[in-house]
Amino acid sequence: MTPREIIAKAWAITKKERQVRRWGYVSAALETLLNLKLLIYQVWFLISYLEGDPIGFFTVEATILEHVPLWFFITFIVTLILALIIEWLFPNLAKGAIIGLAAKAYNKEEVKGGLVLAIYNFFPIFAIHEVFLLGRIATVITMISLLLRYTGDMAPIGITILIVFYLATLVMQFFFIFAEEAVVIYRDEDNNKIGIGRALKHSFKLVISYLGHVVFLLLLSFVIILRVFLNLIMVILIPGIALGIGFLFTLFLPHIVAWSIGGILAVILIGIASYFFAYLSVFKQTIWTLTYMELSKLKELDVIELTPEQKAEEL
Repeated sequence: MTPREIIAKAWAITKKERQVRRWGYVSAALETLLNLKLLIYQVWFLISYLEGDPIGFFTVEATILEHVPLWFFITFIVTLILALIIEWLFPNLAKGAIIGLAAKAYNKEEVKGGLVLAIYNFFPIFAIHEVFLLGRIATVITMISLLLRYTGDMAPIGITILIVFYLATLVMQFFFIFAEEAVVIYRDEDNNKIGIGRALKHSFKLVISYLGHVVFLLLLSFVIILRVFLNLIMVILIPGIALGIGFLFTLFLPHIVAWSIGGILAVILIGIASYFFAYLSVFKQTIWTLTYMELSKLKELDVIELTPEQKAEEL
């Protein structure tokens, strides 16, 4: 299949298969919530840093504790920790389901078994995801804020080293771009799933072997960049719109009612944004999945097959 055909097929699967989109929607909603928490905290830190009095690591929690009862604070912290764990882990579950279901749809199999695919492939996908921890912009922003907060004059050096590692990780991610697809789809000679090491090796070999597809990969990168850019815009707009309307309502409504309306509006906006991100996320992942499946059908370039005469001579 040509790149255009793969993109067209990926979009057709994205529109048609609700099972795939459901996993993408929940994953996108949780990722948006996690990004919102990161944004709110980092904006608060940035403002305090520019004012010359950067907040500490637990300043947010201490500030909340000053204004609410202890029982409410404990409930809030426990709920927040559980939410962070779910928002951190669930996208890895969803990715296994999305890859597997998209592959089934492409092979014209019945598109079901998402939960089994999610659970069965969770640990290898999670491990691969964490190997490239420094390749995520959210991680880099968090670490930069920690360096600015606690390392003083050494912060510029630490940030420079961090950025170098970030760029190096992005290069590694390019060569291991098919690793997650490999652990979900690829089978060895005995029809067994392969481990993380073989998945990374298989991905590296595919990218090196068919580097001529770099134009197509660049197109996929553009889709990813577009999604990240739109995600960033929406993450910034959601709290801004909710806070703005909540503040406006405080002019003529009781504060508790005004901020409740703002909170409800924020939830609605997150739902709408997540629905949009789900399409983009599933579409992008399906493109990679179909590309992997198509490239895996091709002959490995380091394999040199013997002719029947040569095989006979060996015997």
